[in-house]
Amino acid sequence: MALLSPKIAIIGAGPAGCTLARLLIHSDISVTIFESESSLDFRTQGGTLDLHDNTGLAVLKKAGLYDEFLKYARFDGEALTIADKNFKKYISMKGTTSETSRGRPEIDREQLRRILVQSLPDDMIRWNHRLRKVNDDLSLQFDHGLEKGFDLIVGADGAWSKVRPLVSKEQPYYSGIGGMWGFVSNVQERYPELYDLVNRGSVFAFSDSKSITAQQKGDGSLYVTAMSVRDGSWNQNRENNVHDAKAEKAAITKEFRDWAPQLLKLIPAVDEDTMVSRSLYMLPVGNRWENRPGVTLIGDAAHLMTPYAGEGVNLAMVDAMKLAFAIIEAEKAGGRDALTEKVEAFEKDMFQRAVKVQTTTKCMMEDMYFTKGAPRTSIESYLIHALADENNAFVLFFLRVLVYGYFWFFKLLY
Repeated sequence: MALLSPKIAIIGAGPAGCTLARLLIHSDISVTIFESESSLDFRTQGGTLDLHDNTGLAVLKKAGLYDEFLKYARFDGEALTIADKNFKKYISMKGTTSETSRGRPEIDREQLRRILVQSLPDDMIRWNHRLRKVNDDLSLQFDHGLEKGFDLIVGADGAWSKVRPLVSKEQPYYSGIGGMWGFVSNVQERYPELYDLVNRGSVFAFSDSKSITAQQKGDGSLYVTAMSVRDGSWNQNRENNVHDAKAEKAAITKEFRDWAPQLLKLIPAVDEDTMVSRSLYMLPVGNRWENRPGVTLIGDAAHLMTPYAGEGVNLAMVDAMKLAFAIIEAEKAGGRDALTEKVEAFEKDMFQRAVKVQTTTKCMMEDMYFTKGAPRTSIESYLIHALADENNAFVLFFLRVLVYGYFWFFKLLY
């Protein structure tokens, strides 16, 4: 059947959905994004993201947005410390510049989203459209009524996707890790010692199945988390504003009472009106589905994972780019069958790409939260898992020798 130009509905105006739309409009393909939030600034978007040379940054270049990204990129944000609860540093790397970058510059999550949203026509995103379900006839049931007539519905609607049930019965499950996150505003002026601690980059401290982390944001704040292995019943509502911030801070301070003072100082510094309790969820590693014509998923909707590999947004943006190429190729072929075939081929490729990243982040999570004596007993495994996706087997063999050799001497000395 002839298909002159497909009509695409994208559910979700996050990085994946907006990247897909940006790439499709260059080929004059009809796109509508439906977003449940009422505006771009409806809520805070969380912490900071590192985009990688061969994934997220490559996609931004393809979308013609790399120069805009550079206006907000923080190469000094590549500074990284990985330590234990006593603040013994196992990894300590300085920030970089655009010339010396290690290929992972940081950008605030909300700034990346703003760049992508503002690159689209003003009327492309239909804000305040909360999807309730996708009916069997592929009509979209919103609070205000039905929308239909689309050739492809793309679920880019995150962890609790309303599109996913059309292709899969899988739902996210609790990873075993939960805790609190929040922000320390104007940190350089209010808490210069914390500003110096983070060094405009990131600090990740792990011990005893717990972590305290802090990341510098471009707006002058710190993004702080205190997470630990917890029973699934501790917070039934997945993500909630903290109602008694002082009590929450006291409980966290007690839980982490034997941690280094410079790390513990992060907790009372968090702005009380920003504190949120959070449980981390994930989809099964290797999650896949049989292709259903007219529907597909990208990003967290397809392969939700915990954040420990720092790959989620990069994978999602590559999903968007490859799906855009598939749709464009199908339009050139000019048929509904071609669209189905190209999307199915895209999905098979995505499954292969995603399982590698899902495995990496799960292993890195287990290395630090579910390994006795971490990070001392697991730092080598953690690093090898982090390096595995970007290096071939030959290079990885030598990296493994280097990493294990270095930390053998490190542990003799410290």
